Amino acid sequence: MGLLSFFKGVGEKIFNKEQETPAQPEAAEPLRAQALLDHVKKLGLSYKTLTVKTKGDTVILTGSVEEQADAEKIALAVGNVEGVAAVDNQLEVAQPTPAGKFYTVKSGDTLSKISKEMYGDAMKYGIIFEANKPMLSDPDKIYPDQVLRIPQL
Repeated sequence: MGLLSFFKGVGEKIFNKEQETPAQPEAAEPLRAQALLDHVKKLGLSYKTLTVKTKGDTVILTGSVEEQADAEKIALAVGNVEGVAAVDNQLEVAQPTPAGKFYTVKSGDTLSKISKEMYGDAMKYGIIFEANKPMLSDPDKIYPDQVLRIPQL
């Protein structure tokens, strides 16, 4: 899937103070990686094997998943975390399908507005909402600079 860019200063806050501004940055890498892996597990995202590593503000994902959507959701789950600027998604997909698109939310966006732009039909917002579960808990709770997965129809 490759390298995805995110806005480092926005997203879910999962890192503790020691992981955010460590005295020795290299020492915090395993702690940050474990926090991200725990985040993926907490969301209940599906994978066969998963290794999460961090290098500064970049996350490297390796392992294997069953479907393309699983790989994309894991990348978005760790990328939409405050302090993460990029995700290098190297996950192997057992049943490859065409990759979805990604959309960065702008101020004033709604899922309906995004759906109208991406699909030509505002009423298909539910497809985008479902494609981003469990990271999204409510279709009205999106925020600027959040990256969303837009599946192909």
